[in-house]
Amino acid sequence: MTNLPDLPPNYAAALQLIDDAHAEDPKTTPGADGDTVPAELHYARKMSRWLAVRCPDAPLTLQLAIRAQHFRRWEIPRDSFPMTRPGYLMWRAKQKTQAAEKIKTLLSSLSSSSSPIPPEDIERVAALVRKENLTGDPETQILEDVACLVFLDDQLDDFEKRDDVDEDKMVNILRKTWAKMSPRGREIALGMQLSERAQTLVGKALAE
Repeated sequence: MTNLPDLPPNYAAALQLIDDAHAEDPKTTPGADGDTVPAELHYARKMSRWLAVRCPDAPLTLQLAIRAQHFRRWEIPRDSFPMTRPGYLMWRAKQKTQAAEKIKTLLSSLSSSSSPIPPEDIERVAALVRKENLTGDPETQILEDVACLVFLDDQLDDFEKRDDVDEDKMVNILRKTWAKMSPRGREIALGMQLSERAQTLVGKALAE
């Protein structure tokens, strides 16, 4: 798989700080080597992996924003908001706002180093984390594509097995996922190695 270009030392340090924060996630998930990995660290690595496919020459700010998706997400549990559609949307909005503010604070902590992250880059990372101007900003769309690709690659099968998700609901979710992606994102998605069940669901979503 394609690799992203190496980060300059100050951006590599920022990425490490992001990963250190992800490593505090109390929830774990099986890792590639059979060990367990903090769930948000696993997710962040997957985001970077698919960014390399979607945009192998991604700018530095987009690389950091991609890695910072779901930043400290566990601090605001889903059940802290009403378990309704409006409650879900409020939770998502709160997550994006908090993640952007916390990532700004984290990146600003490097200001005392010999090569701090420029303030305009910190603001740009925060704007991307908030998914500002999704319809007009190509980089925000790339971020959205990558999030959708990670869902298809790493989350779809487990999500489909949930007791509260039947086939009709899953097909509807996949239609919405498809609608969020750019033509290039959809092209990549069609070439993914999905499970047989996932391929069936995607086929039904695209056929209707």
